[in-house]
Amino acid sequence: MSATFTIPQTQKAAVTISYDEPVTFQSDYPVVQPSSLLPGQVLVRLSCTGICHSDLHIKRGEWVRRPLPFVGGHEGVGVIVAVASGTKESEDVKMGSRVGVKWILNSCGRCEYCRTSRDPVCVQAVKTGLSVDGTFQEYMVAWAEHLVPIPAGVSDEDAVPVLCAGLTVYKGLKISDTKVGDWIVIPGAGGGLGHLAIQYAVAKGLRVIALDTGDDKKEACLKLGAERWVDFKTSENVVADVIAAAGAPGPHAALITTPSSAAYDAAVMYLRPHGTLVAIGMPPKEGPGSTFKTPIFAIVAKCLKIHGSILGNLQDAVEALDLVARGKVHGSTIQRKLEDLEQTYEDMLEGKLVGRAMVRY
Repeated sequence: MSATFTIPQTQKAAVTISYDEPVTFQSDYPVVQPSSLLPGQVLVRLSCTGICHSDLHIKRGEWVRRPLPFVGGHEGVGVIVAVASGTKESEDVKMGSRVGVKWILNSCGRCEYCRTSRDPVCVQAVKTGLSVDGTFQEYMVAWAEHLVPIPAGVSDEDAVPVLCAGLTVYKGLKISDTKVGDWIVIPGAGGGLGHLAIQYAVAKGLRVIALDTGDDKKEACLKLGAERWVDFKTSENVVADVIAAAGAPGPHAALITTPSSAAYDAAVMYLRPHGTLVAIGMPPKEGPGSTFKTPIFAIVAKCLKIHGSILGNLQDAVEALDLVARGKVHGSTIQRKLEDLEQTYEDMLEGKLVGRAMVRY
């Protein structure tokens, strides 16, 4: 017999009411009731949410400005507590299932990108915390077909950072044109994306050069499996030090997990000929730091490849979580309260977080 749940009328939520002011915290934010769900939708009672640098860009309106007010957040784990009439359930996504919510909440399913499993760039995609209210609340509406089943034995804390950060770096590594034994540089290696990227890269048989700053991040990165460390603040020549770490003519690939434009500039210079730069760190859409100033000559002369990668699809998410279930990857999470969201953003900007910040409801 299916589980039954009592759905409250209101909930706690972090609400963006202005692009220029801190978020507000409401204890009486409305909960969408089961009778209001559309075919294909479910209601998820969230147990936790991750906090991503992208959430700050969205909260500031730096990518796009959606109508106010809204609830941000786009990586969450919870339980399905209501299913709309007409929603198709499956063995692992049904009433009572523990599921993950990722950035792409729904897509058209019919365009060329959806037909070829590239739904993150579907022009009709519904994006969690941007198109619709996201995971900075206790209950949220989701589409069943895009929810990710969480493997048994994987804790909420281990699962939640994979649904955005882990999925992003895992997909980036899949398109990095690397093979077992190749050197890969991970700028931002000690952060929310980077610490997972190290582990996925090692699981893929790659040799990792961690590029970041601070003794705490150095210790964490080497413990996670990075073989080399370069501190971009203390280094007198980052490009030379990275090439020396990999051995001439330099690393085979760079997975840029930081939004720093300087990281992109340096990567073009230290990559070996026919190397690959995978761009996943997203700065503001425009303004200072939104472009990189690399010499075109270097890209052409070294026959470099530059791949942009916004996110993985549902299958990538399943694969990324499977590596967690098999003990190959472990997310380092920093517990915060929802009310500490603004301070978490500040810590993120100052590079103080070693791992991924998360909130448990």
